[in-house]
Amino acid sequence: MSLSLRPWTPVLALVAVSAPAAVSGDTALQARPAEPEVRVLLAEGPSLSLISLGQPLRIQPGGVQLPAGTTATVSVQGGSVRLLFPGATGGAAPASAQLPASSAYWLEPVPGSRPESAGAFQLQQRRYRGRLRLLTTGGKLQAINHVPLETYLPSVVGSEMPASWPQQALRAQAVAARTYALRQLKPAAAYDLKATVSSQVYKGLEAETASTREAVASTRGQVLMFGSNLANTVFHSSSGGLTENSGDIWQQQLPYLVSVPDFDHDSPVHQWQELLPADRLRQAFTETGGVYSIDVLSTTATGRVRQARVVGPSGSLLVTGPQLRSRLGLRSTQVRFQVLTPAPSTAESPQLPPPPPALPTVRLAMAGSGAAAGSLGSGSTRRVPQPSPQPALLAVGRGFGHGVGMSQWGALAMARRGESHERILSHYYRGTVLRPYGLR
Repeated sequence: MSLSLRPWTPVLALVAVSAPAAVSGDTALQARPAEPEVRVLLAEGPSLSLISLGQPLRIQPGGVQLPAGTTATVSVQGGSVRLLFPGATGGAAPASAQLPASSAYWLEPVPGSRPESAGAFQLQQRRYRGRLRLLTTGGKLQAINHVPLETYLPSVVGSEMPASWPQQALRAQAVAARTYALRQLKPAAAYDLKATVSSQVYKGLEAETASTREAVASTRGQVLMFGSNLANTVFHSSSGGLTENSGDIWQQQLPYLVSVPDFDHDSPVHQWQELLPADRLRQAFTETGGVYSIDVLSTTATGRVRQARVVGPSGSLLVTGPQLRSRLGLRSTQVRFQVLTPAPSTAESPQLPPPPPALPTVRLAMAGSGAAAGSLGSGSTRRVPQPSPQPALLAVGRGFGHGVGMSQWGALAMARRGESHERILSHYYRGTVLRPYGLR
């Protein structure tokens, strides 16, 4: 299935939702005349460190100016917002300044100043382009970067994918990131996206390179559509051989987010195993007083855990696959568990088995049917008499991430064999169409 590039110039409604919730609906198109601005939550806390970079900045309301190179700390103190200047030693330079009472402040270039390619400001340890809005809420500050979409994207591409990867893989990432960002625009909220994996990673100027800027420029304005709606272009690192149906992970099955073969065999996390010591298991499952075993009760068609039973000294607990992954900090839910018997000399020095055989990339039946586990066993932990002290477990799994949509390591493999970014996108987002969204 191939993508077609059609001469079409719609623009987009500013409506969307976060990744799992976004699967429950699509975003319709409306007219919009120019490039949108995205609002990205960079950081939040009672105090934030700021540096004006190659141009003077000022904070409004208040009119306090920060000459180029000035370091300041913005903090909430007793309901008021103050600027502290750590380098000030008295004399003409004030040590601090109190800002007028307000729920929002803007950090912007001084009118008439010349913008610099090094970016406008540094927040904490990172440099950014665009403007900065500071919101005061609940005794803390929220730092929100307002930046044009096409200016935002080179950093996202470089944050989400190594900039040294082939250009076609970077272009596929640029289109996916652009489409995803546009789905997240929601003017009624304080911000559209976070700068973390909960949206898509955005590390500011440090993540930009010539190759990521080229990937964005060469795909300028291209988005993926399904019918008249923006596609939900979620992506992940590596699926372990098969991507996942959206309906098996989230609430709704979207027709273009279906399980397809992946080409991520060169991924360092295509197969993995991780030791889970007894103390880590106790911290993860305090309700059961630790863990004797983790039994996988049901899986998706690709082998990802739907539901599991955690058995410990104080009883058992039913958890979903995502809950299991979150509590244990696992790379994915495509995982099984083996009990490791403690060594006679120490309860905390388990004997590791030899590396497991290569995991199959075939579809697995539901756990409990006898065919669910493939080479991973019966689909549940090998049950042994409850030992004392508690055993360690070995998690044996495949892939990294939720497994829905484009696999980044799969995109790399396709690019290396000469596939275009259009072909990469059509493989992972079935039935979508590549179109320009109306940039001028």
